[in-house]
Amino acid sequence: MKCVVTGGAGFIGSNLVDRLLSEGNEVVVVDNFSSGKKENCNKNATYFDIDLSNTEKQSAIKDAIKSSEVIFHCAALARVQPSIINPIKYEVNNTLGTINILKCAVDMKVRRIVYSASSSAYGPTKKLPSKESDIANPVSPYANQKYYGELCCKMFSNIYSLETVSLRYFNVFGERQNLGGAYATVVGIFIDQLLSNQQLTINGDGKQRRDFTYVKDVVSANILASKSSLVGKGEIINIGSGKNISINTLAKSLGGSRKYLNPVNEPFANLADIKKAKKLLDWEPTLDILDWINDYKLLNGIK
Repeated sequence: MKCVVTGGAGFIGSNLVDRLLSEGNEVVVVDNFSSGKKENCNKNATYFDIDLSNTEKQSAIKDAIKSSEVIFHCAALARVQPSIINPIKYEVNNTLGTINILKCAVDMKVRRIVYSASSSAYGPTKKLPSKESDIANPVSPYANQKYYGELCCKMFSNIYSLETVSLRYFNVFGERQNLGGAYATVVGIFIDQLLSNQQLTINGDGKQRRDFTYVKDVVSANILASKSSLVGKGEIINIGSGKNISINTLAKSLGGSRKYLNPVNEPFANLADIKKAKKLLDWEPTLDILDWINDYKLLNGIK
């Protein structure tokens, strides 16, 4: 099939592009390279440099997505803390970008959109594991914007009969993750510090726990969501490993000394209930983060 990946030069999006191409699909990428990287680009995909948040560029977006069957909407400015620092920039990119691609998809008669949502929508809940039926409690601009995107997807399904499904990712890690910088996750930051012979910096006491999910498992969930006959009406589905570990455990697995900093405003723990993903997508995670770290250390000669 012909499919579109927005944000296809980014961490998750580029891994998805590679998988789609390997399975014989025609792939179009829409990315303005605000956080995506040229080196992530697959030469067998077609690229359009378009800012999805620019509502005056709808004709260019429509030209890019014409005749496509599925859009994987991965494009977004990611990470909670940078969104707190610059909420307006995040609002423009994440909210307008999602509405714009949804409207263009309707106009171009795209069958389905698979939306990259975020577990940050759950907020600082003490009820774990989190189920999709739990009340959302986003407490940052980024979390709020990603949750609003879910609501928009469901609304477009109800009003415009566009098939949509929202996948709530939990702490994605793996190949091509950012190492350092504003968009890096804790795994990327730790690896960057380790490779630079720096101390691993931990916010707070390190006892906070996270559900880490392998990027290629996330890719598989996207592809299954694009094909499943059991979704398409705005369903929300957790995509996580179904278990969590502490940041201290993560740091210990990498090795090296640690430095503890002041805590930041973030939930103490998250954990995905993944029964719905199994039921509706026939999806299960395949790789544990500690196993991945051991392999990564071996490949990179890290003791």
